[in-house]
Amino acid sequence: MNLGHDASAAVEVVNPDGAGRLVLVCEHASDAIPPALNDLGLRPGDRHSHAVWDIGARALAITLSDAFDAPLVAGRISRLVYDCNRPPEAADAIPARSEVIEVPGNRGLDADARAARAEAVYHPFRRTLTAVLDARPAPFALVTVHSFTPVFNGRRRDVELGLLHDSDPDLARAALHGARARDIGLDTRLNAPYDASDGVTHTLREHGVARGVPNLMIEVSNALLRDDAGVARIGATLAPLLRDALAACLPAAGRVRTGGAR
Repeated sequence: MNLGHDASAAVEVVNPDGAGRLVLVCEHASDAIPPALNDLGLRPGDRHSHAVWDIGARALAITLSDAFDAPLVAGRISRLVYDCNRPPEAADAIPARSEVIEVPGNRGLDADARAARAEAVYHPFRRTLTAVLDARPAPFALVTVHSFTPVFNGRRRDVELGLLHDSDPDLARAALHGARARDIGLDTRLNAPYDASDGVTHTLREHGVARGVPNLMIEVSNALLRDDAGVARIGATLAPLLRDALAACLPAAGRVRTGGAR
């Protein structure tokens, strides 16, 4: 699969010159599928479903980018083409089935076809994110923004806001503390509806933990992000939590947190 020589076919950087102490990532920001893939054989009713992208996540990430003057690295290709929050060796980087949704165009791909997908989507995304992070003056934090379906495999999820971490829990725990202290009116949980054992913290591990920078994955029920008013409400709810959590976890300007590779 050829998306062209320009990495912008697979990834965009919003507010690249943002001066805030935060870098945002939205791996599943887009439902775009290259025409050559013929919609991956998806049924019309599944074409723009939660399996294809994180509904409302890009809009929420942009809201937070504005609030924090933060650069945002966002995917421009559907996660069903390639999931940028998974390494190439992961089977679900290119799933043949996502929850109850079949993806015929991903069935039976050989190693070369999978490598071509990774080369077209994952590697440009990773290189772009690495470049943005390399350019940031310390200290800063990394936050990824996602949404999830409130009904999964026929079962309703009560959680509305998930705060996830990999091996570094500090920022997630600080944000959870803030959510409880402020009584934000959302069912907020640590490591829900997923956790690191589900393979969802790849970006945090490779780009946050490995650098020794505070990091957090935000998951919001997409039922709360279906329109501009919902996105604005969740953005206004999250912004003070993140500000307090960043203040608690980031060292003073000019001091670099130790313990991670750079």
